[in-house]
Amino acid sequence: MKSKEDLIGMLNSICQNDTRYKIDVYTFVLAALNYTMEKLKRKGHVSGQELCNGIKEYALEEYGRLARTVLEHWGVKKTEDFGNIVFNMINSSILGKTDSDSLEDFKDIFDFKKIFEDEYSY
Repeated sequence: MKSKEDLIGMLNSICQNDTRYKIDVYTFVLAALNYTMEKLKRKGHVSGQELCNGIKEYALEEYGRLARTVLEHWGVKKTEDFGNIVFNMINSSILGKTDSDSLEDFKDIFDFKKIFEDEYSY
């Protein structure tokens, strides 16, 4: 298990190499992964689609109507961005993957405007 300081150092390194996303979104995705695994009652692997759906629910829980604004502030505008973030963490050995996992697993899972604005209910 990596220490919090080691993890932050690794995430800072990722953000220096890939400036598209802020470090906050990486910690958010890790928290959303834990949320998703708890919701699915699973300790191991979750698919890209499962993670995206968990991220969506977690973002709405945490940020409500501001979810899209917060995510876009962090550099995330579509579900493929979550795939890039996850694979950045895989490439840094923060997360693992199966042989069948790919960036395509995160493509067009949901539309940000539709989910976070059009269909949002209080």
